[in-house]
Amino acid sequence: MSERIIYTVQEVAKMLHSSPNYIYLLIEKGYLPAMKLGSIKILKSTLEKFLLENEGNDLSDINNIKKLNNINTVGEFNNGKC
Repeated sequence: MSERIIYTVQEVAKMLHSSPNYIYLLIEKGYLPAMKLGSIKILKSTLEKFLLENEGNDLSDINNIKKLNNINTVGEFNNGKC
């Protein structure tokens, strides 16, 4: 059986531990390219590129993407605070 090369929004949301609404927002804002083939689909290669390009970024607020600075002892990120 061949490896999958395309995913639905719901599948991407599950893989990223996010909501489908957030994935649609990433697509709408142009951060995550997609295509419509019956429904919205994302290429595996596009998803991989998005993840690599955004490693080290805080995407919590899609309108204010910033770099992550520090991580504290409980695994949460601090922006310049220890």
